[in-house]
Amino acid sequence: MAFDSVIFTALSIEGEQPTSLAVREGIIADRGNHIVAQPGDTVIDCHGWIGLPGLVDPHTHLREPGIEEAETVETGSRAAAAGGYTCVHAMANTRPVSDSVDIVEHVLDLGKQSGWVDVRPVGAVTKGLEGKELSDLVGMADSRARVRMFSDDGVCVSDSLLMRQALEIIKDFDGVIAQHAQDPRLTEQAQMNEGALAEELGLKGWPPAAEESIIARDVLFAKHFHSRVHICHLSTKGAVEIVRVAKQHGINVTAEATPHHLYLTQEKARARDPRFKVNPPLRTQADVEAVRDGLEDGTIDCIGTDHAPHPDTAKSCGWEQGAFGMTGLETALPIIIDTMVKTGRMDWHDVARVMSSTPARIGLVEDQGRPLEKGNPANICVIDPHAQRVVRASQHYSRSRNTPFEEMVLPGHVMYTMFHGRFSVREGQLVEGMSR
Repeated sequence: MAFDSVIFTALSIEGEQPTSLAVREGIIADRGNHIVAQPGDTVIDCHGWIGLPGLVDPHTHLREPGIEEAETVETGSRAAAAGGYTCVHAMANTRPVSDSVDIVEHVLDLGKQSGWVDVRPVGAVTKGLEGKELSDLVGMADSRARVRMFSDDGVCVSDSLLMRQALEIIKDFDGVIAQHAQDPRLTEQAQMNEGALAEELGLKGWPPAAEESIIARDVLFAKHFHSRVHICHLSTKGAVEIVRVAKQHGINVTAEATPHHLYLTQEKARARDPRFKVNPPLRTQADVEAVRDGLEDGTIDCIGTDHAPHPDTAKSCGWEQGAFGMTGLETALPIIIDTMVKTGRMDWHDVARVMSSTPARIGLVEDQGRPLEKGNPANICVIDPHAQRVVRASQHYSRSRNTPFEEMVLPGHVMYTMFHGRFSVREGQLVEGMSR
Protein backbone atom coordinates (compact mmCIF):
# COMPACT_ATOMS: atom_id res chain seq x y z
CA MET A 1 0.00 0.00 0.00
CA ALA A 2 1.34 3.43 -0.98
CA PHE A 3 1.01 6.13 1.64
CA ASP A 4 0.87 9.87 1.00
CA SER A 5 3.85 11.81 2.31
CA VAL A 6 2.58 15.24 3.26
CA ILE A 7 3.37 18.31 5.30
CA PHE A 8 0.39 20.43 6.27
CA THR A 9 1.64 23.95 7.08
CA ALA A 10 -0.10 26.79 8.94
CA LEU A 11 -2.75 24.33 10.13
CA SER A 12 -4.80 25.34 13.17
CA ILE A 13 -5.22 22.01 14.96
CA GLU A 14 -8.48 22.12 16.93
CA GLY A 15 -8.38 25.93 16.75
CA GLU A 16 -4.92 26.31 18.29
CA GLN A 17 -2.07 28.44 16.94
CA PRO A 18 -1.09 27.42 13.38
CA THR A 19 1.59 24.77 13.14
CA SER A 20 2.90 22.15 10.75
CA LEU A 21 2.02 18.48 10.65
CA ALA A 22 4.12 15.86 8.85
CA VAL A 23 2.52 12.60 7.71
CA ARG A 24 4.65 9.71 6.52
CA GLU A 25 4.10 5.95 6.30
CA GLY A 26 0.55 6.19 7.59
CA ILE A 27 1.32 7.96 10.86
CA ILE A 28 1.83 11.50 12.09
CA ALA A 29 5.60 11.67 11.92
CA ASP A 30 6.03 15.08 13.53
CA ARG A 31 4.23 18.22 14.66
CA GLY A 32 5.62 21.73 15.06
CA ASN A 33 6.98 24.69 13.16
CA HIS A 34 10.47 23.15 13.04
CA ILE A 35 9.46 20.59 10.37
CA VAL A 36 11.51 20.65 7.17
CA ALA A 37 10.18 19.09 3.97
CA GLN A 38 11.92 15.98 2.73
CA PRO A 39 12.25 14.82 -0.88
CA GLY A 40 8.91 13.40 -1.98
CA ASP A 41 6.84 15.41 0.51
CA THR A 42 3.80 17.30 -0.72
CA VAL A 43 3.52 20.62 1.10
CA ILE A 44 -0.02 21.95 1.62
CA ASP A 45 -0.64 25.49 2.85
CA CYS A 46 -3.57 25.34 5.29
CA HIS A 47 -3.68 29.01 6.30
CA GLY A 48 -7.05 29.75 7.91
CA TRP A 49 -8.07 26.09 8.01
CA ILE A 50 -8.84 23.82 10.96
CA GLY A 51 -7.38 20.36 11.52
CA LEU A 52 -9.36 17.72 13.41
CA PRO A 53 -8.91 14.01 14.06
CA GLY A 54 -10.89 12.10 11.44
CA LEU A 55 -14.57 12.15 12.36
CA VAL A 56 -16.23 9.04 13.83
CA ASP A 57 -19.94 8.34 13.39
CA PRO A 58 -21.50 6.01 15.96
CA HIS A 59 -24.71 5.72 13.94
CA THR A 60 -24.74 5.13 10.16
CA HIS A 61 -27.07 3.10 7.97
CA LEU A 62 -25.19 1.64 5.01
CA ARG A 63 -28.09 -0.65 3.97
CA GLU A 64 -25.89 -3.40 2.50
CA PRO A 65 -26.57 -6.30 2.35
CA GLY A 66 -30.05 -6.33 0.89
CA ILE A 67 -31.12 -2.71 0.42
CA GLU A 68 -28.54 -1.63 -2.15
CA GLU A 69 -31.04 0.53 -4.04
CA ALA A 70 -30.75 2.99 -1.13
CA GLU A 71 -27.04 2.73 -0.27
CA THR A 72 -24.08 0.37 -0.35
CA VAL A 73 -21.03 0.14 1.84
CA GLU A 74 -19.07 1.64 -1.06
CA THR A 75 -21.35 4.63 -1.69
CA GLY A 76 -21.95 5.27 2.00
CA SER A 77 -18.22 5.12 2.70
CA ARG A 78 -17.58 7.66 -0.05
CA ALA A 79 -20.20 9.95 1.46
CA ALA A 80 -18.57 9.54 4.86
CA ALA A 81 -15.11 10.43 3.56
CA ALA A 82 -16.52 13.48 1.78
CA GLY A 83 -17.99 14.57 5.11
CA GLY A 84 -14.65 14.29 6.92
CA TYR A 85 -15.26 10.87 8.48
CA THR A 86 -12.66 8.15 8.80
CA CYS A 87 -14.83 5.69 10.76
CA VAL A 88 -18.51 4.78 10.75
CA HIS A 89 -20.54 2.27 12.74
CA ALA A 90 -22.83 0.42 10.33
CA MET A 91 -26.23 -0.27 11.87
CA ALA A 92 -27.71 -3.75 11.80
CA ASN A 93 -31.04 -3.22 10.00
CA THR A 94 -29.88 -4.79 6.75
CA ARG A 95 -31.47 -7.71 4.85
CA PRO A 96 -30.54 -10.16 6.19
CA VAL A 97 -30.10 -8.47 9.54
CA SER A 98 -26.58 -8.22 10.94
CA ASP A 99 -27.38 -10.63 13.75
CA SER A 100 -24.76 -13.34 13.14
CA VAL A 101 -21.04 -13.83 12.76
CA ASP A 102 -21.36 -14.41 9.00
CA ILE A 103 -23.18 -11.14 8.33
CA VAL A 104 -21.06 -8.85 10.51
CA GLU A 105 -17.90 -10.33 8.99
CA HIS A 106 -19.38 -9.79 5.54
CA VAL A 107 -20.02 -6.11 6.33
CA LEU A 108 -16.50 -5.83 7.74
CA ASP A 109 -15.04 -7.27 4.53
CA LEU A 110 -17.14 -4.95 2.35
CA GLY A 111 -15.74 -2.02 4.29
CA LYS A 112 -12.17 -3.21 3.86
CA GLN A 113 -12.70 -3.76 0.14
CA SER A 114 -14.07 -0.25 -0.22
CA GLY A 115 -11.25 1.25 1.82
CA TRP A 116 -12.54 4.80 2.15
CA VAL A 117 -13.23 4.64 5.91
CA ASP A 118 -13.11 2.18 8.77
CA VAL A 119 -16.49 0.38 8.72
CA ARG A 120 -17.36 -1.05 12.13
CA PRO A 121 -20.34 -3.44 12.02
CA VAL A 122 -22.99 -2.99 14.70
CA GLY A 123 -24.59 -6.28 15.75
CA ALA A 124 -28.31 -6.68 16.26
CA VAL A 125 -29.39 -7.21 19.85
CA THR A 126 -32.20 -9.57 18.83
CA LYS A 127 -32.51 -12.01 15.97
CA GLY A 128 -34.07 -10.40 12.94
CA LEU A 129 -34.69 -7.24 15.02
CA GLU A 130 -37.85 -9.00 16.13
CA GLY A 131 -37.40 -8.46 19.87
CA LYS A 132 -38.06 -12.10 20.70
CA GLU A 133 -34.69 -13.84 21.06
CA LEU A 134 -31.17 -12.55 21.61
CA SER A 135 -28.68 -12.70 18.77
CA ASP A 136 -25.31 -14.40 19.15
CA LEU A 137 -23.77 -11.45 20.98
CA VAL A 138 -20.71 -13.34 22.19
CA GLY A 139 -20.06 -14.86 18.78
CA MET A 140 -20.14 -11.47 17.08
CA ALA A 141 -17.87 -10.03 19.76
CA ASP A 142 -15.36 -12.85 19.25
CA SER A 143 -15.54 -12.71 15.44
CA ARG A 144 -13.10 -10.99 13.10
CA ALA A 145 -15.41 -7.97 13.27
CA ARG A 146 -14.85 -7.69 17.05
CA VAL A 147 -18.30 -6.16 17.50
CA ARG A 148 -18.59 -4.01 20.59
CA MET A 149 -21.74 -2.02 19.81
CA PHE A 150 -25.12 -3.73 19.53
CA SER A 151 -28.38 -2.14 18.49
CA ASP A 152 -31.78 -2.94 17.06
CA ASP A 153 -31.94 0.65 15.80
CA GLY A 154 -35.07 1.24 13.83
CA VAL A 155 -36.95 -0.59 16.56
CA CYS A 156 -36.63 -0.49 20.33
CA VAL A 157 -35.49 -3.33 22.56
CA SER A 158 -38.69 -2.85 24.54
CA ASP A 159 -38.78 -6.24 26.27
CA SER A 160 -37.25 -5.56 29.69
CA LEU A 161 -36.09 -9.11 30.27
CA LEU A 162 -34.28 -9.29 26.92
CA MET A 163 -32.68 -5.92 27.56
CA ARG A 164 -31.44 -7.07 30.96
CA GLN A 165 -30.06 -10.31 29.51
CA ALA A 166 -28.27 -8.44 26.74
CA LEU A 167 -26.70 -5.99 29.18
CA GLU A 168 -25.46 -8.79 31.40
CA ILE A 169 -23.86 -10.58 28.44
CA ILE A 170 -22.11 -7.60 26.85
CA LYS A 171 -20.57 -6.29 30.08
CA ASP A 172 -18.16 -9.26 30.06
CA PHE A 173 -16.35 -7.73 27.06
CA ASP A 174 -17.21 -4.06 27.79
CA GLY A 175 -19.74 -3.88 24.99
CA VAL A 176 -22.51 -1.31 24.74
CA ILE A 177 -26.18 -1.46 23.84
CA ALA A 178 -27.17 1.48 21.62
CA GLN A 179 -30.86 1.88 22.33
CA HIS A 180 -33.46 3.23 19.93
CA ALA A 181 -35.70 4.68 22.64
CA GLN A 182 -39.26 4.30 21.40
CA ASP A 183 -42.09 2.64 23.27
CA PRO A 184 -43.84 0.81 20.41
CA ARG A 185 -47.28 0.89 22.00
CA LEU A 186 -47.20 4.68 22.38
CA THR A 187 -46.12 5.31 18.79
CA GLU A 188 -48.33 3.03 16.71
CA GLN A 189 -48.97 4.79 13.37
CA ALA A 190 -47.43 8.00 14.75
CA GLN A 191 -46.34 10.49 12.11
CA MET A 192 -44.86 13.53 13.88
CA ASN A 193 -44.30 15.11 17.29
CA GLU A 194 -47.40 15.04 19.47
CA GLY A 195 -48.98 18.42 20.18
CA ALA A 196 -51.08 21.23 18.79
CA LEU A 197 -49.35 21.22 15.39
CA ALA A 198 -50.02 17.51 14.89
CA GLU A 199 -53.68 18.10 15.72
CA GLU A 200 -53.79 21.04 13.30
CA LEU A 201 -52.30 18.94 10.50
CA GLY A 202 -54.44 15.91 11.31
CA LEU A 203 -51.43 13.66 11.88
CA LYS A 204 -51.06 11.03 14.60
CA GLY A 205 -48.84 12.40 17.37
CA TRP A 206 -45.62 10.86 18.69
CA PRO A 207 -45.41 11.66 22.41
CA PRO A 208 -42.07 12.66 23.97
CA ALA A 209 -42.90 10.18 26.76
CA ALA A 210 -42.42 7.32 24.29
CA GLU A 211 -38.74 8.22 24.16
CA GLU A 212 -38.28 9.37 27.72
CA SER A 213 -39.86 6.34 29.39
CA ILE A 214 -37.48 3.93 27.65
CA ILE A 215 -34.47 6.10 28.47
CA ALA A 216 -35.50 6.23 32.14
CA ARG A 217 -35.85 2.45 32.25
CA ASP A 218 -32.51 1.86 30.57
CA VAL A 219 -30.74 4.34 32.83
CA LEU A 220 -31.92 2.27 35.79
CA PHE A 221 -30.82 -0.91 34.04
CA ALA A 222 -27.34 0.54 33.46
CA LYS A 223 -27.18 1.40 37.16
CA HIS A 224 -28.37 -1.92 38.53
CA PHE A 225 -26.74 -4.28 36.01
CA HIS A 226 -23.42 -2.37 35.81
CA SER A 227 -23.36 -2.30 32.03
CA ARG A 228 -23.04 0.36 29.33
CA VAL A 229 -26.07 1.91 27.66
CA HIS A 230 -25.87 4.41 24.81
CA ILE A 231 -28.96 6.41 23.87
CA CYS A 232 -29.40 6.92 20.13
CA HIS A 233 -30.70 10.17 18.59
CA LEU A 234 -31.93 11.82 21.79
CA SER A 235 -34.53 14.42 20.81
CA THR A 236 -36.57 15.85 23.71
CA LYS A 237 -36.02 18.26 26.56
CA GLY A 238 -37.16 15.60 29.03
CA ALA A 239 -34.73 13.05 27.60
CA VAL A 240 -31.83 15.49 28.05
CA GLU A 241 -32.81 16.01 31.67
CA ILE A 242 -33.04 12.27 32.39
CA VAL A 243 -29.54 11.69 31.02
CA ARG A 244 -28.22 14.74 32.89
CA VAL A 245 -29.53 13.45 36.22
CA ALA A 246 -28.21 9.96 35.46
CA LYS A 247 -24.72 11.31 34.91
CA GLN A 248 -24.91 13.35 38.10
CA HIS A 249 -25.47 10.03 39.87
CA GLY A 250 -22.50 8.40 38.13
CA ILE A 251 -24.54 6.03 35.98
CA ASN A 252 -22.68 4.65 32.96
CA VAL A 253 -24.90 6.03 30.21
CA THR A 254 -23.91 7.96 27.08
CA ALA A 255 -26.06 9.71 24.52
CA GLU A 256 -25.88 11.10 21.02
CA ALA A 257 -27.73 13.88 19.21
CA THR A 258 -28.25 14.11 15.47
CA PRO A 259 -27.49 17.25 13.47
CA HIS A 260 -31.11 17.49 12.36
CA HIS A 261 -32.41 17.48 15.94
CA LEU A 262 -30.05 20.39 16.61
CA TYR A 263 -31.21 22.37 13.60
CA LEU A 264 -34.78 21.60 12.51
CA THR A 265 -38.14 21.76 14.27
CA GLN A 266 -41.56 20.20 13.80
CA GLU A 267 -42.63 23.29 11.83
CA LYS A 268 -41.04 21.62 8.81
CA ALA A 269 -43.95 19.16 8.83
CA ARG A 270 -46.29 21.92 7.64
CA ALA A 271 -45.13 21.44 4.05
CA ARG A 272 -45.72 17.68 4.33
CA ASP A 273 -42.39 17.08 2.59
CA PRO A 274 -41.31 13.52 3.57
CA ARG A 275 -37.66 14.57 3.54
CA PHE A 276 -38.39 16.02 6.99
CA LYS A 277 -40.00 12.83 8.29
CA VAL A 278 -37.63 11.12 10.69
CA ASN A 279 -37.59 8.74 13.66
CA PRO A 280 -37.68 10.13 16.32
CA PRO A 281 -39.62 13.04 14.85
CA LEU A 282 -38.51 16.64 14.70
CA ARG A 283 -39.57 18.29 17.94
CA THR A 284 -40.33 21.81 19.20
CA GLN A 285 -37.96 24.78 19.34
CA ALA A 286 -37.75 24.27 23.11
CA ASP A 287 -36.57 20.71 22.52
CA VAL A 288 -33.98 21.89 19.99
CA GLU A 289 -32.63 24.41 22.48
CA ALA A 290 -32.48 21.74 25.19
CA VAL A 291 -30.55 19.38 22.91
CA ARG A 292 -28.12 22.18 22.08
CA ASP A 293 -27.72 22.91 25.80
CA GLY A 294 -27.12 19.22 26.48
CA LEU A 295 -24.43 18.98 23.82
CA GLU A 296 -22.79 22.15 25.08
CA ASP A 297 -22.64 21.10 28.74
CA GLY A 298 -21.58 17.50 28.07
CA THR A 299 -24.84 15.78 28.97
CA ILE A 300 -24.96 14.61 25.35
CA ASP A 301 -21.66 12.94 24.58
CA CYS A 302 -21.43 12.93 20.83
CA ILE A 303 -22.95 13.50 17.41
CA GLY A 304 -24.47 10.56 15.53
CA THR A 305 -25.65 11.32 12.01
CA ASP A 306 -28.31 8.59 11.85
CA HIS A 307 -27.54 8.71 8.11
CA ALA A 308 -30.65 6.97 6.75
CA PRO A 309 -30.62 6.81 2.94
CA HIS A 310 -33.78 5.88 1.03
CA PRO A 311 -34.53 5.45 -2.67
CA ASP A 312 -36.50 8.25 -4.33
CA THR A 313 -39.71 6.20 -4.35
CA ALA A 314 -39.71 6.09 -0.53
CA LYS A 315 -39.68 9.89 -0.28
CA SER A 316 -41.45 11.01 -3.48
CA CYS A 317 -44.88 10.42 -2.00
CA GLY A 318 -47.27 11.75 0.59
CA TRP A 319 -46.13 12.37 4.16
CA GLU A 320 -48.06 9.43 5.61
CA GLN A 321 -46.58 7.00 3.08
CA GLY A 322 -43.03 8.36 3.29
CA ALA A 323 -40.25 6.42 4.95
CA PHE A 324 -38.64 7.71 8.14
CA GLY A 325 -35.08 8.99 7.83
CA MET A 326 -32.74 11.43 6.14
CA THR A 327 -29.14 11.41 4.92
CA GLY A 328 -26.55 13.14 7.07
CA LEU A 329 -22.92 12.16 6.53
CA GLU A 330 -22.13 14.99 4.11
CA THR A 331 -23.89 17.74 6.06
CA ALA A 332 -23.18 16.84 9.71
CA LEU A 333 -20.06 18.93 10.21
CA PRO A 334 -21.50 22.09 8.57
CA ILE A 335 -24.59 21.80 10.80
CA ILE A 336 -22.42 21.57 13.92
CA ILE A 337 -20.37 24.56 12.77
CA ASP A 338 -23.55 26.55 12.19
CA THR A 339 -25.45 25.63 15.35
CA MET A 340 -22.66 25.22 17.88
CA VAL A 341 -19.41 26.88 16.73
CA LYS A 342 -20.69 30.06 15.09
CA THR A 343 -23.03 30.63 18.05
CA GLY A 344 -20.14 30.38 20.53
CA ARG A 345 -21.54 27.32 22.27
CA MET A 346 -18.55 25.15 21.35
CA ASP A 347 -14.96 25.59 20.22
CA TRP A 348 -12.96 23.33 17.93
CA HIS A 349 -11.68 21.23 20.82
CA ASP A 350 -15.32 20.51 21.62
CA VAL A 351 -16.04 19.59 17.99
CA ALA A 352 -13.15 17.11 18.04
CA ARG A 353 -14.51 15.67 21.27
CA VAL A 354 -18.12 15.16 20.18
CA MET A 355 -17.41 14.14 16.58
CA SER A 356 -14.22 12.11 16.94
CA SER A 357 -12.65 11.12 20.25
CA THR A 358 -15.81 10.41 22.26
CA PRO A 359 -17.66 8.32 19.64
CA ALA A 360 -14.44 6.35 19.12
CA ARG A 361 -14.25 5.74 22.86
CA ILE A 362 -17.90 4.67 23.07
CA GLY A 363 -17.42 2.22 20.20
CA LEU A 364 -14.01 1.06 21.52
CA VAL A 365 -12.26 1.89 18.24
CA GLU A 366 -8.67 2.14 19.37
CA ASP A 367 -6.99 3.69 16.31
CA GLN A 368 -9.63 6.34 15.63
CA GLY A 369 -10.34 9.61 17.39
CA ARG A 370 -6.71 9.97 18.43
CA PRO A 371 -5.31 13.52 18.75
CA LEU A 372 -3.18 14.83 15.91
CA GLU A 373 0.07 14.14 17.72
CA LYS A 374 3.33 12.50 16.75
CA GLY A 375 3.09 8.71 16.52
CA ASN A 376 -0.70 8.50 16.15
CA PRO A 377 -2.45 7.11 13.05
CA ALA A 378 -2.89 9.70 10.31
CA ASN A 379 -6.68 9.94 10.38
CA ILE A 380 -7.21 13.62 9.65
CA CYS A 381 -9.96 16.03 8.62
CA VAL A 382 -8.97 19.49 7.34
CA ILE A 383 -11.77 22.06 7.08
CA ASP A 384 -12.12 25.49 5.57
CA PRO A 385 -14.50 26.91 8.22
CA HIS A 386 -15.12 30.11 6.26
CA ALA A 387 -16.47 28.49 3.11
CA GLN A 388 -20.17 28.85 2.39
CA ARG A 389 -21.79 26.10 0.35
CA VAL A 390 -25.27 25.50 -0.98
CA VAL A 391 -26.47 21.99 -0.19
CA ARG A 392 -27.37 20.15 -3.37
CA ALA A 393 -28.17 16.46 -3.07
CA SER A 394 -27.30 15.95 -6.73
CA GLN A 395 -23.67 16.67 -5.78
CA HIS A 396 -23.59 14.24 -2.86
CA TYR A 397 -21.76 10.93 -2.96
CA SER A 398 -24.48 9.01 -1.17
CA ARG A 399 -26.62 6.91 -3.48
CA SER A 400 -29.73 8.52 -1.97
CA ARG A 401 -30.88 12.12 -2.23
CA ASN A 402 -33.16 12.46 0.80
CA THR A 403 -31.43 15.37 2.51
CA PRO A 404 -33.66 17.86 4.38
CA PHE A 405 -31.07 20.60 3.84
CA GLU A 406 -31.50 20.95 0.07
CA GLU A 407 -30.68 24.51 -1.13
CA MET A 408 -29.74 25.66 2.38
CA VAL A 409 -26.47 27.61 2.70
CA LEU A 410 -24.21 26.04 5.31
CA PRO A 411 -20.73 26.96 6.53
CA GLY A 412 -17.60 24.87 6.27
CA HIS A 413 -16.09 22.66 3.62
CA VAL A 414 -13.94 19.56 4.03
CA MET A 415 -10.78 20.22 2.05
CA TYR A 416 -8.82 17.07 2.98
CA THR A 417 -9.71 13.76 4.56
CA MET A 418 -6.84 11.39 5.23
CA PHE A 419 -7.55 7.79 6.24
CA HIS A 420 -4.57 5.93 7.71
CA GLY A 421 -2.13 8.09 5.80
CA ARG A 422 -3.87 8.12 2.42
CA PHE A 423 -6.01 10.89 0.98
CA SER A 424 -9.65 10.10 0.39
CA VAL A 425 -10.53 13.78 -0.12
CA ARG A 426 -8.04 16.18 -1.67
CA GLU A 427 -8.58 19.86 -2.46
CA GLY A 428 -12.24 19.46 -1.56
CA GLN A 429 -12.87 16.56 -3.93
CA LEU A 430 -13.08 12.81 -3.42
CA VAL A 431 -9.93 11.12 -4.73
CA GLU A 432 -11.20 9.07 -7.66
CA GLY A 433 -9.39 6.36 -9.61
CA MET A 434 -7.12 5.30 -6.77
CA SER A 435 -6.63 1.71 -5.75
CA ARG A 436 -7.89 1.70 -2.20
